[in-house]
Amino acid sequence: MTVDDPTSGGTGSESGEKHVVSVHTPDQVVLVVDFGAQYSQLIARRVREANVYSEIVPHTISAAEVAARKPAAIILSGGPKSVHVEGAPELDPGVFELGVPILGICYGSQLIAQQLGGTVARGGSGEYGRTVMHLGEPQPSAQDDSLLYGLPSNQPVWMSHFDAITEPPPGFVATASSEGAPVAALENPERRIWGVQFHPEVHHTPHGQDVIVRFLHDLAGCSADWTMANFVDDAVADIRAQVGEGRAICGLSGGVDSAVAAALVHKAIGAQLTCVFVDTGLMRKNEGDQVVETFKRHQGIELIHVRAGDRFFERLAGLTDPEEKRKGIGELFIRVFEDAKGGITDARYLVQGTLYPDVIESGTAHAAVIKSHHNVGGLPDDLDFELVEPLRTLFKDEVRAVGHELGLPDEIVWRQPFPGPGLGVRIIGEVTPDKVALLQEADAVVREELHAAGMDREIWQAFAVLADIRTVGVQGDERTYGYPIIVRAVTSEDAMTADWARIPYEVLEAISSRIINEVPGVNRVAYDITSKPPGTIEWE
Repeated sequence: MTVDDPTSGGTGSESGEKHVVSVHTPDQVVLVVDFGAQYSQLIARRVREANVYSEIVPHTISAAEVAARKPAAIILSGGPKSVHVEGAPELDPGVFELGVPILGICYGSQLIAQQLGGTVARGGSGEYGRTVMHLGEPQPSAQDDSLLYGLPSNQPVWMSHFDAITEPPPGFVATASSEGAPVAALENPERRIWGVQFHPEVHHTPHGQDVIVRFLHDLAGCSADWTMANFVDDAVADIRAQVGEGRAICGLSGGVDSAVAAALVHKAIGAQLTCVFVDTGLMRKNEGDQVVETFKRHQGIELIHVRAGDRFFERLAGLTDPEEKRKGIGELFIRVFEDAKGGITDARYLVQGTLYPDVIESGTAHAAVIKSHHNVGGLPDDLDFELVEPLRTLFKDEVRAVGHELGLPDEIVWRQPFPGPGLGVRIIGEVTPDKVALLQEADAVVREELHAAGMDREIWQAFAVLADIRTVGVQGDERTYGYPIIVRAVTSEDAMTADWARIPYEVLEAISSRIINEVPGVNRVAYDITSKPPGTIEWE
């Protein structure tokens, strides 16, 4: 289907032409109501892992808006506030009367209790972290329509709450408890409402996904037909309907998102698509050639390859402030892209690799009402294109799955996230061709050794940073004064938070030894063990 961009004034460009995006929305949808939880995206992903399509909506959504969406089920997320504080988010009471199956998680469960006549006790000792939960007696049976049917009578769960439900609402029964939660689970199958105090969406709850699957498939009756194969078929049909006989252009960055978007659109419209790849000279070792090889030779996509490294180094000369570097790279990218597209005068559509987290984080009031992102390499709003954003309903892991469906090679599909300004923000201080060449070699060693150790897919992001300092060293019985390389590797699910990767010492030793021996000008290697927060994944 196509959705107009609801920007101010009702148009998506200064010329008054509406931006249009390709978005396939399945008929069956589970709405995840967000009460400010850090895990809302994770809940939505867990639903999709159960092969059911999900969307995140704000807690301000009205019962009428929910009814209009005709959801198959609703999940109420956790949240950082107490239900007792002034201004605590609530749910439109009419939602409870729609007859749609509802699952409340943590704050969502407390909200069910409070709004339907139960009791939520103010701040006891609370529970944080791993806790043992006990099922009530008698054990639930399948005939009871109990959410916890089939689970162990005593099981570890992940809790994060201060208040606690002490009395379920009329018509509800408590089906589980823990030391700090007298009502760790409650339910009223007749009203099709269930709630749990624990977090089934996190991996720390071993049977958590079983709970979500039980709710979706057995209790809410959702069918398990959200697959990437089905998505590709539907998206191709949508793109063809939108573009028709028109021509499209794609700003190809070499990253996973734009690569998959380009391959998907090419599957739909073939030679009507032209890609522009701006090689800034700030990419990883051999990455530019790999992008060209994949898309021009193997995928058969018309590709304009612009080698603009000299222009970018000239623009970055003398710049040391991270924001000035980012701004300089972004502005020049716009100019280069505009020059390159100059010969494609009949292209009316612009393909972008916008993902669902981008939509969520854009601040839109409703995930189904889409706000366009004009961010292919920092493209300006006044570019007169209609947008084609076929991935905007997907999370990153789903995008990778689509890439596999389309036959893209693993080197593209499993490429780690890479910042738009490239190595320009992994070099502290001024960016020069010599520093980029040095960092490319060091970065290649990091990735090669992690690949050899079989850790590629365990790590969200791994790279080398070149610091703007020199250190004293000894190599070949001689004093050296070279650069240190900082190795950064993190694990994450969505990059919102990240933990430093516990790389085995022998792998770190191999990385350090190779960099020092193979990369001239480097005499020291350090490993960054800072998580996010308090740090960020990138250094600049």
